[in-house]
Amino acid sequence: MYFTALLARTEDGWEASDTELDDVETLSDLTDLAREASPDEDTVLVLIEQEDAWFGVVRVDGEEDPRIYVSDAAAAARSSYGEILLTDELLGREPGDDVADLDALDLDGTEDGEPEDEADGDDADAGESSVPHGPVGDAQVLDDLGVSEKELRSLSGDAVGEIAEALGVSEVLEAVR
Repeated sequence: MYFTALLARTEDGWEASDTELDDVETLSDLTDLAREASPDEDTVLVLIEQEDAWFGVVRVDGEEDPRIYVSDAAAAARSSYGEILLTDELLGREPGDDVADLDALDLDGTEDGEPEDEADGDDADAGESSVPHGPVGDAQVLDDLGVSEKELRSLSGDAVGEIAEALGVSEVLEAVR
């Protein structure tokens, strides 16, 4: 189960909206969605949380590149929403590094549900090993908003709720939950 929220800073304070990511396939799509929420190019935060497994923060400030923090890259890599955030740049990979992984796949028919040999399972683990366990990204993404790097790294459980509380927007966020 996922929870996603979009928080846009306006002249009147923060506005929250429940965000559906069904049509979002790339980080660029997510960034565009965030920019649409703030016509004045103010700060927009996209908060994504998967049931105590991981959370992500995407910060968009006007036309600047998005800043991203993911609490557990390995857990997020197993999630369709997490894959959107885990760009090659965020993971410190050169674009196209995963092409070699595709060439290494042995497409011998077992992908249709036939039993796999244990040796075949080793190839699947090779792709995940390139994603680190633990946090990745800009841990200072919320520093100027009152959530320090240390606080961000220590969040667990209802991380989105704790971030909202630190920003002073708990009631605004609860309205969209």
